[in-house]
Amino acid sequence: MERSVSSPNTSVSLVGKVALVTGGGAGIGRAACLEMARAGATIAVVDRDQDRGQNTVADVMALGQDASLFVADVSDVSQVRECVQAVVSKYQRIDAFFNNAGVAGVIAPVAEYPVDVFDELIAVNVRGPFLGMQAVLPIMLRQGAGSIINSASAVGLIAAPNRAPYSMSKHAVIGLTKSAAIEVAKHGVRVNAICPGPIDTPMMQAIDAMRNPDHPAESRRLISSDNPMGRYGIVEEVARVVCFLASDGASYVTGAAWTVDGGRTAQ
Repeated sequence: MERSVSSPNTSVSLVGKVALVTGGGAGIGRAACLEMARAGATIAVVDRDQDRGQNTVADVMALGQDASLFVADVSDVSQVRECVQAVVSKYQRIDAFFNNAGVAGVIAPVAEYPVDVFDELIAVNVRGPFLGMQAVLPIMLRQGAGSIINSASAVGLIAAPNRAPYSMSKHAVIGLTKSAAIEVAKHGVRVNAICPGPIDTPMMQAIDAMRNPDHPAESRRLISSDNPMGRYGIVEEVARVVCFLASDGASYVTGAAWTVDGGRTAQ
């Protein structure tokens, strides 16, 4: 059974905080921008698609919060550094960084996986989070405070046959998260990862279409039936976890990989 969108979580406060979100133009990134705005944060939206990013900015501003768009490719070191510096120039600080941008790749066994697709996937899903952290961490360390939330995946904790490069990239994000968390734990900066299971996003819809081009709904049905909750999650359910991890309510939480997967990895 699918779940409808419920009312926003109003118990978390991000008032006075500046949140930077990559991949903020769609899916979980967009939902996180809106959720953190509802909690009182100023939002810096990063996306390589200007129109998509600007739509998120407009929706955040409609909630009464300040927001700006910064167009950047997260796999390009110069663009990432310039983007982060532009955010700091405009807002003077970065309190929360949702390091979220990612791509799905294709569905194929390792022996047949296209190398060009592999290279792009690793550039965005591994190099991207690393470059983002490398640019943001010095700012947070100077502040003596900050929260980084990296987007991993449930398949960063388990196997994903025929999606091995994607699974590999998310295992890498979890390793990066844990290692960086230990490095900065005594300096007021926290680093955590989220590990969503199947969530109803454009990316997941594309995966369903790759699995079963003629009947993507059948792919969704099969994946849902294998989940203890029997459904796909909705983006707001992930965004609320991101919002909590960005808040002072998670002040003793670092180095953790938070599953938001309906129990999938508990089986």
